[in-house]
Amino acid sequence: MSTDTSKTTGESTDTGGRATMLRAITAVGGLASVVSTFLAWTWTDEFPGDLTFNGYPGGLQILTLVLGLLTTVFALAAMDLRGLRWLTPAGSTQALRLMALGTFATTWFTVIAIAVDLGGLANWEPGAWVAAIGSAIPLAALLLPNDTRPLKRPAELPSWAEILIIAAVFAIGLYVVNYGIQTDPDHPEPFLGYLIAVGFAAAALFKAGIVARMSALTAKYRSVTLLAALVTAVAFPFTQDKASYTELGVNILIFATVALGLNIVVGLAGLLDLGYVAFLGVGAYTAALVSGSTSSTLDVHFPFWAAVIAGAVVSLIFGVVIGAPTLRLRGDYLAIVTLGFGEIFRLAMQNMDGVSGPSVTNGPNGIPNIPPLEIFGFNFDEDHTVLGRTLDSNANYFLLMLLVTVVVVLVFSRAGNSRIGRAWVAIREDETAATAMGINGFRVKLIAFALGATLAGVAGTVWAHVQTTVVPEQYVFAGPVPPNSTFLLAAVILGGMGTIGGPLLGATLLFLIPKKLEFFQDYQLLAFGIALILIMRFRPEGIIPNRRQQLEYHETDQLDAPDQPQLSGNAVGVTKAEA
Repeated sequence: MSTDTSKTTGESTDTGGRATMLRAITAVGGLASVVSTFLAWTWTDEFPGDLTFNGYPGGLQILTLVLGLLTTVFALAAMDLRGLRWLTPAGSTQALRLMALGTFATTWFTVIAIAVDLGGLANWEPGAWVAAIGSAIPLAALLLPNDTRPLKRPAELPSWAEILIIAAVFAIGLYVVNYGIQTDPDHPEPFLGYLIAVGFAAAALFKAGIVARMSALTAKYRSVTLLAALVTAVAFPFTQDKASYTELGVNILIFATVALGLNIVVGLAGLLDLGYVAFLGVGAYTAALVSGSTSSTLDVHFPFWAAVIAGAVVSLIFGVVIGAPTLRLRGDYLAIVTLGFGEIFRLAMQNMDGVSGPSVTNGPNGIPNIPPLEIFGFNFDEDHTVLGRTLDSNANYFLLMLLVTVVVVLVFSRAGNSRIGRAWVAIREDETAATAMGINGFRVKLIAFALGATLAGVAGTVWAHVQTTVVPEQYVFAGPVPPNSTFLLAAVILGGMGTIGGPLLGATLLFLIPKKLEFFQDYQLLAFGIALILIMRFRPEGIIPNRRQQLEYHETDQLDAPDQPQLSGNAVGVTKAEA
């Protein structure tokens, strides 16, 4: 008996010693990757980012530097180094593996790109060889045993410390977003490296349990979180040094807002709408007709607030008129009808040129020369100095669209948590059962359809002034350039149906990636299809899941997993053992 016990103890000691050695090797590899970024990787500045300096990381070297540091820190946390255990509340192995893979993938992508772009390995400087070898060393983490464990209830931190953590997270998030937006669109290598690095780092933080603790913390300080998010968004245009970067932000906000409106229809009510972009077009055309354009067939000039109301009301009317006779259909039949409505709208706008139909929209020429917005004497097309920083027209429209987005978020949140919102969810889950419980399914669905159309119309009025031209070709079912119905639906599904952050994140990714990778635009629909297949296979609830749907999709996992304690609101703190 004692012999067996001694043998088991010896095997456990050997396993623990081997794991410690592998973690130490991983930490050394992370440090080697960090050191390599202070060496020149190539001899010429023709490669984007200028990696020719010694002692000063630049371009893609910064990504290797950050990932190398994170790999080292997570390896030390896995070795139970005092003060770092809070980094891995859910276990260290899976997070360390992902960090190591991220360091390796980002570094090797860079050195291979150097060889391909410049014509061979002869263009590698010693720093590139050090980086290639050093980044491969942390792959020793792949041999580590899995140590996933349930999240522990952490010790409570002072309120001011938890609020500072929230502020720091949003500041880091703004820096990360700016880094991606400010990459050179003429050279895809920096943005591809950025996507690789951010993808692996985000997955590692999720596996480590840090994301879960931050979610609990933001839920505890909801008001502080909302304020921090608003301040971060307002600060965005002040941190940009090119108008094109702020223009990206404007378009992302517009499409994210429209996607959030579609989320009411698809995510909450469960109605598959394939022609939703038409409501954006209704709002845009209405604003173009009543805003005093020289090409408008209506001799009127509404102020902006009246144009917004007109766009919202007309979109609402279209939503009711289209929804009333069609919402008694379900599933694929409803999807086909909405697809037809989208195409009918585009063709109708194209034929109202005075020849094929009444003279309303100027046909395929559209309505150009939409005048700039002016609210209380504030002209949005002129530069303005705010806090010592000059804001151009794109920054002005960004702040205006941010206000619209905040209003749409409030409407979505209030509606989703109201009695009608609960009725939408009931209809989505089982319309027959909901009807048996006394819910008027047709009325509830019509409200969702009309509200979604109204929100799209509001965004369309701003979109018309940003583009200064409205043409029918902008509002198609599918195409390489957003907005289109496929883009909006993919944003909702990819981000997470029924949530606020999901469509915002989905629209950001789906707009930013093709914009930064110009060669990617011809394959956008293929990429959307692949992305949706992968999402349905590995994360059907979306990147930012609704809690109810997450439990439904992973019900088997929940039954098989051991009971885990629920996190409290102060879940970002550190346990006494981690301290």
